[in-house]
Amino acid sequence: MDFLKMADAVIANGPYADDWASLAGFRAPAWLSEAKLGVFVHWGVYSVPAYAHEWYPRNMYIQGGHEFEHHVKTYGAHRDFGYKDFIPMFTAERFDPEDWAEAFAGAGAKYVVPVAEHHDGFQMYKSALSRWNAFEMGPKRDVLREVLDACEKRGLVRAVSNHRAEHWWFLGHGREFESDIPAEPPRDDLYWPSMPEAHNHDINSKPAPSGEYVADWFARCVEMTELAKPRMVYFDWWVKHAAFKPMLRRFAAYYYNRAAEWGFQPAIAFKDDALPFGCGIPEMERGGFADAKPYLWQSCTSTARNSWCYTEQNVYKPAAEIIRNLIDVVSKNGVLLLNVGPKADGSLPEQDRDILRRLGRWLDANGEAIYGASPWKIAMEGRANVSGGSFSEDAPDYSHEDLRFTARNGKIYAAVMRCPAAGRVAVKALAGFNGDGHAFGGVVRAVRLLGYEDRPLTWTVDARALYAEFKNVQTDLPVVLEIETA
Repeated sequence: MDFLKMADAVIANGPYADDWASLAGFRAPAWLSEAKLGVFVHWGVYSVPAYAHEWYPRNMYIQGGHEFEHHVKTYGAHRDFGYKDFIPMFTAERFDPEDWAEAFAGAGAKYVVPVAEHHDGFQMYKSALSRWNAFEMGPKRDVLREVLDACEKRGLVRAVSNHRAEHWWFLGHGREFESDIPAEPPRDDLYWPSMPEAHNHDINSKPAPSGEYVADWFARCVEMTELAKPRMVYFDWWVKHAAFKPMLRRFAAYYYNRAAEWGFQPAIAFKDDALPFGCGIPEMERGGFADAKPYLWQSCTSTARNSWCYTEQNVYKPAAEIIRNLIDVVSKNGVLLLNVGPKADGSLPEQDRDILRRLGRWLDANGEAIYGASPWKIAMEGRANVSGGSFSEDAPDYSHEDLRFTARNGKIYAAVMRCPAAGRVAVKALAGFNGDGHAFGGVVRAVRLLGYEDRPLTWTVDARALYAEFKNVQTDLPVVLEIETA
């Protein structure tokens, strides 16, 4: 199939034209604003070595590096055992998409974003464009379709992630010495094109992706979309390169028009101004904003600090830290995309499962402060220093004085980021009239502690704060005050 011609026909018949002014008519989908929590899944051939992180395919070819030395010691010389030789080992004998879907739904997630193709160039779905895919090799299953279908049965919204752009240079270091990567990889090779790596944050870096490569990228994105029918397409950062801009705009016009045909609200999640503002959902990788934004945005992070995929060296975060991250993001008008990394055999690591279970139990009790909630007139109060920007997550030293606010159904929710041992919380933003003009102007009617309605709670308001006192609540997780006002 000629995916370029097909996309052009879709563009010609749809409401969006192939120009940014038209695409700025995009509106953030209501389903995403309601969802608040999604699950990201990094699973691929790179899960087989399970070493360092998901950039092992690149780094194993960088001479003198840790991954290079590990590879030689563990698997032998690169000319005899290269990245492609991991594919037969990627058998996924324990892969059960129904089990994954149960775990994701149990965590309280409302959408799922499997990586359809990572920088390594191996597609996790049945493709007519390349034989280097999970249906023809490795698991010999259409992994992407199976995961999306299983999750959709449990009410999770379908989405996909594509990281193909970076493949232009991702394996290029393998051409710098004798390895299994040919000096001139043929067009149908996994290793094509393995170009020299320039500064990968320079939008004009050379050698720039060729027209042939960008057209192939576009065709793969269209094929992926036709097969998966995703409500969101997530692109990693390198689509910001100037060489991709015309085709990225073309893809956005095709995808938004196709979604109109299919009858759903779509979104493209993007990083680093790859799309003009207003044409998609801004994405903050392992970070967020220091204050609330008037537009919907997404933060992606992982259960592990050091990697997006499973490795034997993974350092997992406590569930409490992830819950605090979710609260902080939602209070600032964001949604959280939380990544898990399955093992090469397809099983979910127990550490991921435990985090998902604890997250789900917390949301069972406190979800009304999260799902469908809007930012309140202020996002937060307290002393903890919260950084802004991508790669800024630093697990602030929260105390019981640090609060995050949301609003829903006429109520205010104050999330106490660390439950006070003494059971007393002061909410300064809800102080009564104090003569300075900045006090809360409403009437507090009732206060309760979500998930602990059976515990005694008393509250008072004076000119300094609303005070809530409760007993017999001991937890390492945040607690949430529901405040009914008039």
